[in-house]
Amino acid sequence: MSEISQGTPVSPELAGKTRSALRVPPLWLLGLITASGTVGMHILIPSLPEMAAELGVSPAATQQSVTLYLIGLSLGQLIYGPLSDRFGRRPVLMAGLALSALAGAACGLAPGLGLLLPARFIQAIGGCSGLVLGRAIVRDMAGPKEAAARLALLNLVLTVSPGIAPVIGGWITTFAGWRAIFALLVVMGLVTILLTFRLLPETRGRAAVAPPAGGSRPGLLASYRRLLRQPAFLGYSLAGACATSSMYGFFAVSAFVFVDQVHRPAHEVGYYYLVLIFGVSLGSIIINRLSRLFSIDALLRFGTLFGAAGAALFLVAAATGHLTVLTVMVPMFIFTVGAGLASPMALTRAVSVDPAAIGAAAGLYGAGQMAVGALCTWLAGFGHNPALAAALVLTAGGVIGQAALMVAARYTRPLES
Repeated sequence: MSEISQGTPVSPELAGKTRSALRVPPLWLLGLITASGTVGMHILIPSLPEMAAELGVSPAATQQSVTLYLIGLSLGQLIYGPLSDRFGRRPVLMAGLALSALAGAACGLAPGLGLLLPARFIQAIGGCSGLVLGRAIVRDMAGPKEAAARLALLNLVLTVSPGIAPVIGGWITTFAGWRAIFALLVVMGLVTILLTFRLLPETRGRAAVAPPAGGSRPGLLASYRRLLRQPAFLGYSLAGACATSSMYGFFAVSAFVFVDQVHRPAHEVGYYYLVLIFGVSLGSIIINRLSRLFSIDALLRFGTLFGAAGAALFLVAAATGHLTVLTVMVPMFIFTVGAGLASPMALTRAVSVDPAAIGAAAGLYGAGQMAVGALCTWLAGFGHNPALAAALVLTAGGVIGQAALMVAARYTRPLES
């Protein structure tokens, strides 16, 4: 149930609206909106060799289409949050989805990389609107505990979609070519816009706080200045990033770990990856149940400690040279379950620090996750022992995350349901 249905006080801008006008958007729609940006990155990966052959460029050149998309996802998240805090979630979301669809059409018609690469960047800028605003809408519509449960389900969607999207992309490339992938993304974007128009109400201001005095809302830079000056927001954001995005450091070197150090065939790496994705999914499913029984703070501490324990076990195995499929996968499975447990709790806490800037907080949180993930990927590449480097990155993330939680706890009070 939303805050409205529970009778919680809402901001003055909602005065006079009828209960029927304050309908709750379906969770499946929020899942579709949230996944719309990340699917566009993963679905294209199997088509890169064919794209390189048709355009007459090197595989490394087409790889830039993925890199630029990732950069666009990171930068775009900094834009949509504050804009939606000022102008509303619905119009900003629809504008972003429309921009993504137009850019996707340009990608599909591009005669070469000169148009394809900038169009991919713009496609990511538009697509990440759903990634930010899906989370913000969930927090608008529910109290902290219910929001945490719903965010766990959205996190499940974001975890599963990268595993499914490349499979779909591979089949489309085989039977219709790489340009058909962009045609599919355009159709998906248009359908999402139509569903948003018909089913998604405006949710800004439905959180259980009034806006700042006079009804004014801070601008883009002002919102970020406010958030970056709050130790609680920084602490929860850093803890969440360390518990989740640090796993990118392992993923970046996982092929070298399994093939060169564990001596497994390359074709098995994908299966190990799917097991770890299942670990994150399992954590999200568990936290969806536990969020109604225990406090958000207790679950966040448990999730981060659980993941840190997995990282420590992996470090012991890597440091002693006892690397097998089991000594790698069991600790990493523990770590990914911990990531699934901690992610929605950390996000709920971070976006609840300043209720007048929920959208900005969701965007800044997401951009911070991307930045920490990129840093961990870079650090895991140092040295001649990929397993040890990744284990050190994960363990350091666990320690830093615990320290960040301690700092955040000093500046916040317990959340109510």
